[in-house]
Amino acid sequence: MSSLRVRYQTIEFDDVDIHIRTLRDKQQFEDVDDVALKLGISSATWPLFGIIWDSSQVLAHLMFDYEIAGKRILEVGCGIALASLVLNHRLADITATDYHPEVEGFLLENTQLNKDKVIPFVRTGWADEDSGLGKFDLIIGSDLLYEQEHIELLSGFINQHANPHCEVIIIDPGRRQHARFSKKMVSLGYSHQQSKPKNTEHFKQPFKGYILRYSR
Repeated sequence: MSSLRVRYQTIEFDDVDIHIRTLRDKQQFEDVDDVALKLGISSATWPLFGIIWDSSQVLAHLMFDYEIAGKRILEVGCGIALASLVLNHRLADITATDYHPEVEGFLLENTQLNKDKVIPFVRTGWADEDSGLGKFDLIIGSDLLYEQEHIELLSGFINQHANPHCEVIIIDPGRRQHARFSKKMVSLGYSHQQSKPKNTEHFKQPFKGYILRYSR
C-alpha cells in the first residue's frame, strides 16, 4: 500500500470546475525500487511534480480561453498538468510530457476525476534524440528553467517538436535563466515577447514572473 499522502482540490475557471489529485505537500516521497533515482531524480526534487505551483495556474488560466482551433498542442514538463487538464476539458488536441515516472499515473487519475478523455502522455527527457512525439503548433510549459543547462536542452527540445509555424508559451516565475533562454530562442528564429500575467492577486505571494511568448 502506498504511503503517499494526497490532496483533492477543485480549481475554478469561470463556470468550469477542474478536479485535481495532488501530493499533500512537498514532504511526500516514495520511490519504489529507486525508479526515479535511477533517472537522476533525487529525493529532494521527487515531490516537485505533484504540487500545483503559481506558474502552472497562470498557464492554465491563459489556456482556458486561448485560441486552440486546429492546433496540435504539447505541454512540456507538465507535472500535475493543470493546463493540459483545462485544454482537455475544452476538447483540445493536447499531448503531455514529463520526465518523472509518477506523472502518468496522476494524469490518468485526474482525467478520470474530470470525466474527460485520456490525455496522450509520453515520458521523455529534453535530451532524448527521438521521443516519437512529432510536431506541434502550440508548445506550452511552466516553471521549466531551473538550471543554466536547461536553456540549451529546453530550446532544443522545443525546436525539435515545433512546426514551421509555431507558438511557444512559457510561464517563468522569475528565475534567472529566462533572459538567456529568450536570447537562445531568438537565435533559433523565433520572435519574442514577454508580459506580466493578470489576475494573480489571489496568490499567497506576489507573482514576480512573466509570460514568455515565442513564435515563428
